[in-house]
Amino acid sequence: MFRGAVSRRMEYLISSGFICGVSAICYLFTRYIGPEVVAFILLLAVSIIAMFFDILPVLLAATLSAIIWDYFFLLPRFNLRVGNTEARIMLSMYFVIALVSAVLTYKIRQIEKIARQKEERLENIRLYNTLLNSLSHEFRTPLASIIAATDNLMASPSLLSEEIRSSLIVEISIASFRLNRQVENLLNMSRLESGFLQIKKDWCNLKELVEAVLQRLEDSRKDFTIRIEIPDNFPLFKLDYGLIEQVFYNLIYNAFQYTPENSCITISATYNESSLEIIVEDNGPGIPESEIPKVFDKFYRIKNVSIGGTGLGLSIVKGFIEAHSGTIELSNRKQGGARFIMNIKTDRLYNPPDDIT
Repeated sequence: MFRGAVSRRMEYLISSGFICGVSAICYLFTRYIGPEVVAFILLLAVSIIAMFFDILPVLLAATLSAIIWDYFFLLPRFNLRVGNTEARIMLSMYFVIALVSAVLTYKIRQIEKIARQKEERLENIRLYNTLLNSLSHEFRTPLASIIAATDNLMASPSLLSEEIRSSLIVEISIASFRLNRQVENLLNMSRLESGFLQIKKDWCNLKELVEAVLQRLEDSRKDFTIRIEIPDNFPLFKLDYGLIEQVFYNLIYNAFQYTPENSCITISATYNESSLEIIVEDNGPGIPESEIPKVFDKFYRIKNVSIGGTGLGLSIVKGFIEAHSGTIELSNRKQGGARFIMNIKTDRLYNPPDDIT
């Protein structure tokens, strides 16, 4: 827990200080507790130190505790001479038990650390395989479409009718759009994972932001009904425009993918003294209750659904909202459909300055 947070020198000082402090407390109560009880308390202190520090500071603490126990608690006190054979045996046993306890506790911690590292490696391998499988499909499909369409356009352009040429160009556009979306998701996830994501907040008009996202999604909109329940006089809020735009993009595109055509998607927002609440909901089939806790995990895709994707969209949404010190929750509506509720603590502005549009 503390390894890496403090230097080796500090480990020696803290472990020694801890043993001395525990010993001082025990000394104050020598009228009520005997040396045997003190020995158990000091052994416990050594075990606690072994849970956090390296082996050498722990061994120092064990040795120091034995010396203190002998000097202050075993008769005759205030010297290192041991009065009788029984006391010598007790001191020897204490010293051995303290060292063994320190080493065993440290070893157990090392074994747990190795086990955690092994689990992390297995999890990384699993995520790598999942990512590789997803990307091999998600990249291969649009690339194959682009290559096939361009080959047809280049092979015999004079033999193609205007309608076929237009169809091939549209196919290239759709495939390029899909490929670009996957690359953007990967880049966004890389930003989140690296820890280099920097929030650049500025005053944002939430309704205009949503309308800009819907323009980007015009080709995917089909026959969906979009309801924007954000009033024109809604206050401006300090947000990172690019990140929140991507949040809306992923949520709305996700709704397009997982709800039937002619579904209704509603985007609304409310606010109070210190936070902004944004809701994106639809009237589709909703999410299986057993899968709701997993949908924000990286590379997770809902089971028994033929929709493709890398499973990064919602995990990016969660990461971007949390980067704003916010939270996001998913639930199913009683009347059917999924509801995403986002709460962001942010400043608001009722009367924007003249230079803010």
